[in-house]
Amino acid sequence: MDTDKDKMQQDIMVARMYYEQELSQNQIADQLGISRPTVSRLLQAAKKNGLVRIQIMDPVQSSETLATRLKDRYQLKEAYVVPVQTVSAGSSLDAIGQYAANYLSELIGDHDTIGIGWGKTIHSIANHLNLNEEVSDVSVVQLKGSVSYSKQHTYAFESINAFAAAFHTVPQYLPLPVIFDQKMTKDLVEKERHIQHLIQLGKQANVAVFTVGTVRDSALVLNLNYFSEEEISYLQEHAVGDIFSRFIDENGQVVCDEINQRTIGIDLPDLRTKDHSIMVVTGDAKAAAIDGALNGHYANTLIIDQHTAQTLINYRD
Repeated sequence: MDTDKDKMQQDIMVARMYYEQELSQNQIADQLGISRPTVSRLLQAAKKNGLVRIQIMDPVQSSETLATRLKDRYQLKEAYVVPVQTVSAGSSLDAIGQYAANYLSELIGDHDTIGIGWGKTIHSIANHLNLNEEVSDVSVVQLKGSVSYSKQHTYAFESINAFAAAFHTVPQYLPLPVIFDQKMTKDLVEKERHIQHLIQLGKQANVAVFTVGTVRDSALVLNLNYFSEEEISYLQEHAVGDIFSRFIDENGQVVCDEINQRTIGIDLPDLRTKDHSIMVVTGDAKAAAIDGALNGHYANTLIIDQHTAQTLINYRD
């Protein structure tokens, strides 16, 4: 028994030196005073006896598997999981921004109309778009109001300007608060001919590019001075997040009709009619909001980073 135990200890020692300390077989042989073939034989024995397990992590294969699971689970037309080297927010945002920009460059054709939201994710996509000289007569329109009452940066104008420049067109701004204090005021503004034109253009857009927000205290839309403290508390209690500043529950249903009636921009059911309703997301904190949006079938295409995709799978399980 002692001989077997000593043999196992030697296997483990050699394995630690090789796999953990990253010494070569020749270095191990020199340190232990044994031959290199003996070191190789001990390493093989360690693997054979289950003392060492080697697992190959293929990020591309893992991403493809996650994409298939998400596509099937949420009945999506397309799902793309972007491999990321780290889980830092900055690198993930940059990775999906680059991926979504490349996707759009290949997708957009002549006479397409692209409707977009705003925020950091949309801005990341915009920053990675390159001038596309191969298409013509493309329109770009904001799908929700772009004016805020605070100094928080929404990147609304930078994003649509970059989209318009990439597809060499004129940006169609929706230069209004996304949420009005009074429904009456919002209804009056919507009657203006130019505003009606913009809303109709957004409704007719065949491509929509958007993300989701959370209802955490740090959520951008909750820090733009649109809401009272009571309204924020209500939304945090009843909603999982927002799409185009329309707040939804876990099933994708609007949670507060009164706030929804004061919100200007695309109606969520209209997203289901788009040829390409593309949701681009990153961030573990958004798992509940992503799940709610996909349960509501507002997106038919999902672009998500690998880490967030796994978090979403775990959230649903």
